[in-house]
Amino acid sequence: MATTQEKPASLKLNVVNGQGQNVGTVEVDPAEFGGRINKQLLHEVVVMYLANQRAGTHSTLRRGEVAGSTKKLFRQKGTGNARVGTKRTNKRRGGGTAKGPKPRDYEYHLPKKAVRAATRMAILSRLQDQEAIIIDGLAFAEIKTRQMADVLKNLMLDKTTCLVGIAPAEVDGNKTVYMSARNLRGVAVSPTTAFNAYEVLRPKRLLLTRAALEELRKGNK
Repeated sequence: MATTQEKPASLKLNVVNGQGQNVGTVEVDPAEFGGRINKQLLHEVVVMYLANQRAGTHSTLRRGEVAGSTKKLFRQKGTGNARVGTKRTNKRRGGGTAKGPKPRDYEYHLPKKAVRAATRMAILSRLQDQEAIIIDGLAFAEIKTRQMADVLKNLMLDKTTCLVGIAPAEVDGNKTVYMSARNLRGVAVSPTTAFNAYEVLRPKRLLLTRAALEELRKGNK
């Protein structure tokens, strides 16, 4: 007889304001973000993003590329020494490198469905591990790094790396959040449409506006 899999319990998350005070709660159904976390898939997607960032410009000189004569140093037999080749051999100092790296492209891509699923899993893992904070809103009247720093301090995020997620509508309406956070070390601001598993898992904490959370839930339905 087939056994039925239990439905994960909904997550009840606190919503805070810029002063760190609770202003409400929001319930999130884990099924909206896939319901479960596949660590192997998360690992494969993160490795893909890291590999795609590699420049691949490493290069070593082979024995045919180093300076030096190609003449055999001494005859093969009769000297009492071990046989040798040219001074370019990798056995000698200043010679070429044997099987050294050459420029190459490390880029590759996993299926889009797998990448999108990994992004949902990464967000769900942050929510389940209580490493995400929901803020009711984030907007500044003017560009002030101090304002953003004060908000992070009130939320106890000033001494850790943090990804600030905002809804696309908030990006179009107010760009001061970007400008105010750009000089803060370890803090990045990104619209939810640009989220990926690597960017979500890299920082220690995730800060989402309520509108950003709703966009993420809407996009997963």
